[in-house]
Amino acid sequence: MASVKPDVRAAQRLVIKIGSALLVGAEGLKTEWLHALALDVAQARARGADVVIVSSGSIALGRRVLGLPAGALPLEQSQAAAAVGQIRLARAYEEVLAPHGVKTAQVLVTLEDTDDRRRYLNSRATMETLLGLGVVPIVNENDTVATDEIRFGDNDRLAAQIAVTVGADQLVLLSDVDGFYTANPKEDPSATRFELVEHITPEIEAMAGDPISGLSKGGMKTKLLAAKTAVAGGCAMAIMEGSVARPLTALAEGANTTWFLPEGDPQAARKRWIAAMKPRGEIFVDAGAVEALASGKSLLPAGVTKVVGRFGRGEPVAIAGPDRAVLAKGLVRYTSEEARAIAGHHSREIGEILGYPGRAALIHRDDMAIG
Repeated sequence: MASVKPDVRAAQRLVIKIGSALLVGAEGLKTEWLHALALDVAQARARGADVVIVSSGSIALGRRVLGLPAGALPLEQSQAAAAVGQIRLARAYEEVLAPHGVKTAQVLVTLEDTDDRRRYLNSRATMETLLGLGVVPIVNENDTVATDEIRFGDNDRLAAQIAVTVGADQLVLLSDVDGFYTANPKEDPSATRFELVEHITPEIEAMAGDPISGLSKGGMKTKLLAAKTAVAGGCAMAIMEGSVARPLTALAEGANTTWFLPEGDPQAARKRWIAAMKPRGEIFVDAGAVEALASGKSLLPAGVTKVVGRFGRGEPVAIAGPDRAVLAKGLVRYTSEEARAIAGHHSREIGEILGYPGRAALIHRDDMAIG
């Protein structure tokens, strides 16, 4: 049976990546295009979809304000430009979305935030809370502090990582090209565009070219890396030319694009990832907790009878029942010392025991793989 192309109107959690060239031109911010995009975002929110925007443009905006020359900038000038541009970028999104009743938040991350499990869990919890409150997070790399060692380096891969972090089912890369081609279409007139990529094969990877735009860092190689991350996390990904007014509407109405199909759904992919981890410790629970876990609930401290091993926040642990049989693996939200201190206590007592307010669940159900 032929594979079906995803429909952006059916997305439940949508991540949109916007490149610098779409947002910033010779005269500065392209406000008319941004207002049109806001209509698409508001429409998606009205359908009940969660929306996250991963936006480039802070350095491109800031360098114009500061009068910095075109071309590569020294690290300190790039960071200064980012600091100046980021505040303008965040304000621009707030101003175009507020008239539609859409609240926005600025979220700045680095590669370290996703590589470190504790930071990863904290950023994931923050994003989930924002989305639960109906907010549209505006995400960008924290260029004001990031050095080469802790950079994503391009927002295509950042967008893919964010999509996996929040469990998105669709990621749309708004770019300066209308899809993935067999070769660079600006150099090879015989190049043809893929409508659908079901599997990223070595042959597909060999077709990736270099960046086309002078403003964009991400060429097809980075987009393919993003696609590999997204689809492995259960997220479909689209590449489309985004300069058209209301690009999501254009996508829904059949604009040229390439869709990469996901490997399963986001939640299942996340569970497989957790299940494959090597536990750093073991948490034993009582019969009541076993029953709660079987019904899909989070693990609360009250059901814990014993904590074994040494582990930090965000690290994987095994969960075992009274018969010592392992029931699940999960990413724990407390250190081993903290877990021992709050074991057997109600969640409302955590603040008094630890001296600071903590999360109610020791291991949230979304961070747990049963079986």
